[in-house]
Amino acid sequence: MKNSRRYLLISLIVLGFMSCSDDDVPVANNVTLEFNNTFEDNTIVLGDATSSEATVHTSDAGQVHHFSELKYVISNIRLIKEDGTEIPYNVNDLDKGATVVDQSKEATLQYVLSDIPSDEYVQIKFGLGVKTELNNLDQASFPDFYAVAGANDTQMHWEWGTGYRFTKIEGFYDTDNKELSIHTGSTIEGEEGSYTQGVDAYRDITLDLPTNAIVGSGSPKIKIKADFDYLLSGNSYTITLVSTTDITNNATPSAHTATEMMKFVDNIGGNGDTDITGMFSITAVEN
Repeated sequence: MKNSRRYLLISLIVLGFMSCSDDDVPVANNVTLEFNNTFEDNTIVLGDATSSEATVHTSDAGQVHHFSELKYVISNIRLIKEDGTEIPYNVNDLDKGATVVDQSKEATLQYVLSDIPSDEYVQIKFGLGVKTELNNLDQASFPDFYAVAGANDTQMHWEWGTGYRFTKIEGFYDTDNKELSIHTGSTIEGEEGSYTQGVDAYRDITLDLPTNAIVGSGSPKIKIKADFDYLLSGNSYTITLVSTTDITNNATPSAHTATEMMKFVDNIGGNGDTDITGMFSITAVEN
């Protein structure tokens, strides 16, 4: 009888510890996305035309270039569990679920996802740009994102249209530092009141995590590299920059066409079919 009571007591103690352990795990925690913008493995340093500090890179076409401005929009973020279930993060609310990554503002290189359900995640998906149904400069619905994207030092609104710029890249190329100016974003066709979708520059990025992101007692950090070598030397196109009026040859900044713009889009965002990673990769998961 004494042995039975002793075993019962030990069992209750073990159950008590297990219960306390379970109670200590929060039902949700944060996940931080950390963006590192690079030329291959070198973190990009911005600079003006004559900067001696700017990161200089050479494309597959042999053109040297560097950036003075580098911005892009990330939205429609989803974390994927081991069973394939997608956990969306404010995917229909640009105020709460979208951000402008700006290489000149260190604070924007980390984006915190709050209240992510405790679980293990094996994959992340996100949009480069803004999906069609939200890409309408809706100041009333998303005043915070509208203000951030439209600020004088950000300028991620198209001047001529109703949508957002998805990427905004300024810089210089060739040894004489000709101006480089590449802006991407979806276009519209038709007249005011009857606009239809033109080219769709939004790209859905899918990345496997090398290590499961474990949300629970800890709040993991997912480190994402955006390699802007892909801009001119991507999986889809090798682009040669020119400064002429020949708009059939990737002319920047003297001319922009939707057809030529989409070459840059496919390079950095993938073609949406055989390439769903574009310039992005996961370098580490810190649990």
